[in-house]
Amino acid sequence: MKTVLSTKILTPSQKELLLNSGIGFVEYNALEFEFLDVEIPADHSNLIFTSKNAVKAFLQQSDDSNFSNYHAYCVGEKTKSFLEEKGIKVVKIAQNSSELGDFIVKNYNNEGFLFFSGNQRRSELPELFDKNNVRYKEIQVYNTHLKPKKINRTFDGILFFSPSGIRSYLQENEIGQSWAFCIGPTTASEAKKHTDQIIIANKPTVENVLVQVIKHFKKHD
Repeated sequence: MKTVLSTKILTPSQKELLLNSGIGFVEYNALEFEFLDVEIPADHSNLIFTSKNAVKAFLQQSDDSNFSNYHAYCVGEKTKSFLEEKGIKVVKIAQNSSELGDFIVKNYNNEGFLFFSGNQRRSELPELFDKNNVRYKEIQVYNTHLKPKKINRTFDGILFFSPSGIRSYLQENEIGQSWAFCIGPTTASEAKKHTDQIIIANKPTVENVLVQVIKHFKKHD
């Protein structure tokens, strides 16, 4: 039986996908998230979220239960669904920060934005805004902490969901001969520093990473 390691705890339905395909798995959280106590300015209605954790942190700090005045610009399907569940209107969803930044620069250059970020955020979005004079205020609402863990076995595949997840895993382990299944190109560029055996999901979702795992191992059975 092929076995994979997930660097993030999967939901019951995600686990089912693997088990139904005859793939064994081990899982752990390579990262831990700490939501920060910050003040959110009331004078902005355009909000930028590049992760679901940023939305969770924002909601925890916001004393506003009526979100109908907000307009959100976000990265990822999960982030979009989460915002809409809370009644926040999503103007634009993108696959990554660069695509979102390009859209805002082209279409909303005269607006002001609040950008909710974590301590490990990448620099594409702020650099793009600075270069194009987009008015924004960045608020760091959460910290990502690496949780290294020694895993004394080898796997056919390892599932990675962020560059920091890879860094956390590699503090105690190696990728070796395992295939690295990555949620997107940014995570894949981090993996490329350590292996050539990389498969990237077509869409940046956990489910799509699992679909790639199943397709790959079915093909090589």
